Amino acid sequence: MEGERRPALGPPSEGLFADGHLVLWTLCSVLLPVFITFWCSLQRSRRQLHRRDIFRKSKHGWHDTDLFSQPTYCCVCAQHILQGAFCDCCGLRVDEGCLKKADKRFQCKEIMLKNDSKALDAMPHHWIRGNVPLCSYCVVCKQQCGSQPKLCDYLASKLGKQWTPLIILANSRSGTNMGEGLLGEFRILLNPVQVFDVTKTPPIKALQLCTLLPYYSARVLVCGGDGTVGWVLDAVDEMKIKGQEKYIPQVAVLPLGTGNDLSNTLGWGTGYAGEIPVAQVLRNVMEADGIKLDRWKVQVTNKGYYNLRKPKEFTMNNYFSVGPDALMALNFHAHREKAPSLFSSRILNKLELDGEQVALPNLEGIIVLNIGYWGGGCRLWEGMGDETYPLARHDDGLLEVVGVYGSFHCAQIQVKLANPFRIGQAHTVRLILKCSMMPMQVDGEPWAQGPCVVTITHKTHASMLYFSGEQTDDDISSTSDQEDIKETE
Repeated sequence: MEGERRPALGPPSEGLFADGHLVLWTLCSVLLPVFITFWCSLQRSRRQLHRRDIFRKSKHGWHDTDLFSQPTYCCVCAQHILQGAFCDCCGLRVDEGCLKKADKRFQCKEIMLKNDSKALDAMPHHWIRGNVPLCSYCVVCKQQCGSQPKLCDYLASKLGKQWTPLIILANSRSGTNMGEGLLGEFRILLNPVQVFDVTKTPPIKALQLCTLLPYYSARVLVCGGDGTVGWVLDAVDEMKIKGQEKYIPQVAVLPLGTGNDLSNTLGWGTGYAGEIPVAQVLRNVMEADGIKLDRWKVQVTNKGYYNLRKPKEFTMNNYFSVGPDALMALNFHAHREKAPSLFSSRILNKLELDGEQVALPNLEGIIVLNIGYWGGGCRLWEGMGDETYPLARHDDGLLEVVGVYGSFHCAQIQVKLANPFRIGQAHTVRLILKCSMMPMQVDGEPWAQGPCVVTITHKTHASMLYFSGEQTDDDISSTSDQEDIKETE
């Protein structure tokens, strides 16, 4: 209609200008976060390169960390560390911003004596003011020095007068990698030359340090599970073969992980989780008594007319088993589903103790024991009830042999609802097994085995350290007071 008027339209340039603004803001909203992320990553990489450069040139054993086991404060600015580094040799702890300053200000402790140094104090103690545990007491003035989380005092660890050369062999992969942290704590208290990670330096190589020490003087602390202890004892046997008997060390254990029946037998417990300070662990090692541990040779010879393979040989410290006990270690469930008859019938053809054949009931498994504990802390031989049996010992040259009726029987034994079938004690055990395939284990290392003859004979003795108990804080303080009185007298 002529009376109607169309709305006026603006110039085309105004619409283009608005679209341009929209595009610009869209690009900014997309590109700005990308730019910020890129800039932050660039700065982070620069800081990492800077730290690595300091680490490479420094005499400190620096390690990056953003997580300490307790509140930790910088040794330079005394502020709480959120992200920083620590030296696993001298114990210095600093935040990221103070790293360069700390590296210049603080020297790391010397780990080697100088050639021209003849004085007795050529290697002085190197104490750093830092993060003392709460409720700590100074061994010099006997005053409390750690009452709240803060940077405070120099604390010297007094390890007693009966100090002997000590070597630390730790498995950094044991106990959910707890061994890695222990390596650093031991390097701080001791000379780092004494501390070895067995995953990087094999025990046989680390134990050559004993040959530089006086005869029969060294003690070794193994931090790891029973498998790590066996690895170290195998290395000790190699020293005997090399004619180094005079340098054989005595072995103590700091158990990591779970199980640890050998450690439990020797009085060191079933597992260490940091409940006592590392300095106290060292005192315990110094106070421990020397004992002997029987070690046994397990020879497995496959049966068959055409078998030309050499017999398998194992060294046993803890126990040997065939049947349900080994089945749990091997996770043999697939084989059980395929051939259930293997686990429902008698698996033994013959059992001989010291050359005499033993009549047996319808058993499914045999366990041969060298130590008192089995299955993560169960006293298998003594069992429960009023029946009296000769105590199991680990140094009498005798093995204890028991039988089990099945996996359910094993579970009942572990919760103390049943006893095993006690077969007897012997110096030599021989088993003739006839099943086509069965689970078998030596010290927790399982495998599937066909028909065979198993012969267990005494191999050698190992020099171990037995710890009879733990000192309380009162005992420690009274002992140090008595030592101070003797010194004044």
